Amino acid sequence: MKLYNTLTRHTDQLNPLLGNTVRLYTCGLTVYSQPHVGNWLGYIYWDVLVRTLTAQGYVVERTQNITDVGHLTSDDDNGEDKMEKGARREGLTAWGIAAKYIDIANHEANLLRLMTPTHLVRATDTIPQQIAFAQALDDKGYLYKIDGDGMYFDTSKLPEYGRLAQLDIDGLEAGARVSVEGKRNITDFAVWKFSPEGQKRDMEWESPWGIGFPGWHLECSVIARETLGDQIDIHTGGIDHIPVHHINEIAQTEAVTGKPFSQFWIHNNHLKADGQKMSKSLGNIYTLQDILDKGYNLDAFRLFALGKHYTTEGNFTWDNLEAAANRLKHWQETADLYHQIALLQSCQGTDAQVFKQKLTDILANDLDTTHALQFIDETLDAVLASHTSSECFSCIQQTIADVLGIELKKLDISQQQKALIAQRTQARAGKDWTESDRLRDELLKQGIGLRDTPDGALWYRL
Repeated sequence: MKLYNTLTRHTDQLNPLLGNTVRLYTCGLTVYSQPHVGNWLGYIYWDVLVRTLTAQGYVVERTQNITDVGHLTSDDDNGEDKMEKGARREGLTAWGIAAKYIDIANHEANLLRLMTPTHLVRATDTIPQQIAFAQALDDKGYLYKIDGDGMYFDTSKLPEYGRLAQLDIDGLEAGARVSVEGKRNITDFAVWKFSPEGQKRDMEWESPWGIGFPGWHLECSVIARETLGDQIDIHTGGIDHIPVHHINEIAQTEAVTGKPFSQFWIHNNHLKADGQKMSKSLGNIYTLQDILDKGYNLDAFRLFALGKHYTTEGNFTWDNLEAAANRLKHWQETADLYHQIALLQSCQGTDAQVFKQKLTDILANDLDTTHALQFIDETLDAVLASHTSSECFSCIQQTIADVLGIELKKLDISQQQKALIAQRTQARAGKDWTESDRLRDELLKQGIGLRDTPDGALWYRL
């Protein structure tokens, strides 16, 4: 499989470090508020990435963290912990906020049919390991203390710091990423934060340096290493993670292990809404529930997401979602029609592999979901045009489910509706076009469309 590697700025061939096993890490949600459609976009891409690798015969071991502590409102190690901010907003404890939004995130991931990672780990479940990791950094001389604030990583001691983001560290403006008095270098970052003096936090722990909590970047380095080892094959996340979070992960991990952390760094681009950045003030933050309330299937949102390449910027509008919903209806119509043709119920295994191989090959070219959807459109159009297929349609349907996570459900209509179709067939045979049209209109009212074919009248859901 070829993927665009942010680290090398090239599309490179994936060669797993451990035989046939791909070790993949995904940055997870910070569980302090309701996820919106932009949050879920990347997870749809990484879900298809895992599905494609699996279809290619790889064994995928995937870890995803849950950030439930330490993510501050500012990337410069200042501001309030987002968990405490959420707790204050809703009158709960930080632990209560985490529990609430973990449940919501798990529920919505299931609604989107995202595959569950091999390891799904809360940051607060690895505090001893995070302290031990930070101690290893301290023992190697990478940390220094800022009284009243925390333990900071000295980036000047790592010559290649910032290579992922290709940072011009010397060219950064004075004061950029430095709002903490006492930082030695512009890019230094907190590994362990001290609890404010005289204040009891909901989440705080004893450490060799004092009572406090881990910096946000520490959890990913530790959770990846604890579950996948010192080196991994692929690290995924959003492009907003490149200039701070991911380069800090690399710095910490490689300072401890002395080895390259990840072969590939894969980043998805932003999703705008109505052509603008999502914000509460503009009222353009949409959730999965908003989509459901509008009457859309979440498979339509998945198709909307996959309709653009993961590296390009997206724009969520109701018109764009409607276009994706229409594509889904077309796919479902084809499934409905051809479940009724006995010829396509006979599957020849060798032919059935052709569609899967072509689809997988397209996706193996840097997860080219745009062309994958176009290929499916063309295949289904050819099936509809010819009323035959060289491949088992149920196998096409299963491949779409396995590789893209889109379920084209096989449903049936009622006996009464089947009787109406039979009556219409009789009316047509007797050239009673008025009665034929009346019966068609009655079925339309019930959400059933008809297509007249050489095989007879075939129904599909509207």
